[in-house]
Amino acid sequence: MKAPITRRALLAGVASRLFAGASQPATAVNFDVPPHACDCHTHIFGDPGKFPFFAGRTYTPETALPAEMSKLHAALHMQRVVIVTPSVYGTDNSSTLYGMKARGANARGIAVIDEKTPASELNRLTKAGIRGMRLNLVMGGEPDPAAARRRLQTALRQAKRLGWHIQMFTNLPLISDIGDLVLASDVPVVFDHFGGANADAGLMQPGFGDLLRLLKSGKAYVKISGAYRVSTHGPDFADATPFAKALIDANPDRVLWGTDWPHPDTTVRAGHPATDVTPLLPIDDGRLLNQLPVWAPDATVRRKILVDNPAKLYGF
Repeated sequence: MKAPITRRALLAGVASRLFAGASQPATAVNFDVPPHACDCHTHIFGDPGKFPFFAGRTYTPETALPAEMSKLHAALHMQRVVIVTPSVYGTDNSSTLYGMKARGANARGIAVIDEKTPASELNRLTKAGIRGMRLNLVMGGEPDPAAARRRLQTALRQAKRLGWHIQMFTNLPLISDIGDLVLASDVPVVFDHFGGANADAGLMQPGFGDLLRLLKSGKAYVKISGAYRVSTHGPDFADATPFAKALIDANPDRVLWGTDWPHPDTTVRAGHPATDVTPLLPIDDGRLLNQLPVWAPDATVRRKILVDNPAKLYGF
């Protein structure tokens, strides 16, 4: 029996690739992906000369371009995509719009904005296909629950005016802290990457039950994306399976799937400035997509996750 591949081993593998760029699937898809399937979580990292990074970022990624993303999705049989503005750009959504333009009608986007973003820019983003705003509540230090509540309350008001939804990169304790706001709102809320669960802590870890209750209420969605962020046991990250199954069982109409391509390594390392370029993680997205039939054996449920739920939320 092979030993599990840990995150440390993954990072060692990354270093040995000498900045080989964004990964492509090494494993063929082994099930029938339905037409109009959507990868609901990706990023574009454009040429820094054209798309400069935010000075306050916590890491600097390699480039990952629209042509590389199209190659990925051809291999995965994904027609549609949602491109999310990553934290390295602050509130500049230009690289996301660049990626969306390359995919045309098959792309939607999630932007990062703040209270200073002018109405003219918000209207432009909406017309371009932006359908939500992202709140990153856990990058750059220990999150403050009171501050998170204030940010969410402001974002909910903005999203309601725009007809957008809220997407959050957070963790389970914060989900517990803001759950009442989600339940009281008529704006949909999406939690990235299994809600920030930790596979080693088990299904009974604090906050996971609160996430399940929010899904059951119909007020929240969750992305079963970035399993390597939940688990250290690659390459299949099988200990994420109980979490994926529990989330799907809670409400299959509120579950989305995504790659998290090109898999940026957001780890903050002492002694390494944020301006140092960090290699992208070598994740096999074909192998991870093949976990979906394990998580959702019913083809009808998989169609909801890959096609119906994204079409409803993102307006395809």
